[in-house]
Amino acid sequence: MARPREFDEDQALDAAIRRFADQGYEGTSTDDLLDAMGISRQSLYGAFGDKRRLYLKALRRYSAGNISALIRILNTAPSPLKGIEAALTSFADAAKDKKATGCIGVGSICEFGRTDAEIAELNDVMADTLTAALQRRLADARAMGELPNDLDVQAAADFLASTFIGMKISARAGASYHKLRRIARTAMRSLK
Repeated sequence: MARPREFDEDQALDAAIRRFADQGYEGTSTDDLLDAMGISRQSLYGAFGDKRRLYLKALRRYSAGNISALIRILNTAPSPLKGIEAALTSFADAAKDKKATGCIGVGSICEFGRTDAEIAELNDVMADTLTAALQRRLADARAMGELPNDLDVQAAADFLASTFIGMKISARAGASYHKLRRIARTAMRSLK
């Protein structure tokens, strides 16, 4: 009979996400993970498998949570354009509220690029999901007269998705709240 787990898997996974986000996959040893997660080696392997499987699970959870949060911001604002603005400024607000930490999603792109098919596919799905949500909101904004009729919705969505990534990297590099707000305002002006 298997022993019941003596730790909270969600808390342990969140701790692994933070460690991978701060140090990357290669920079994080199994001992680092055990220390951060507060679990034994046997518990790590029993609950999550090896380091790679833990990383994939952490990346999947982090990315899905972040994309869901951004889509929620996009869709709950009073208008499509206000939703886009709120999504952009949420990056500045996060930097204001706490020390900017790494992003396991952006980190995985920088560390692996296209060399790991499974990670690349996961990142592609997340990017496609965000870009599709941005396209919908941009098209809605255009249809409501908030944006010009000749706006290239695909190009604008790609630009905004790249801006999100750039803002995350800038925050990690220490960009101030005010600098990130300026980036958000400039991105909004570029749409008009």
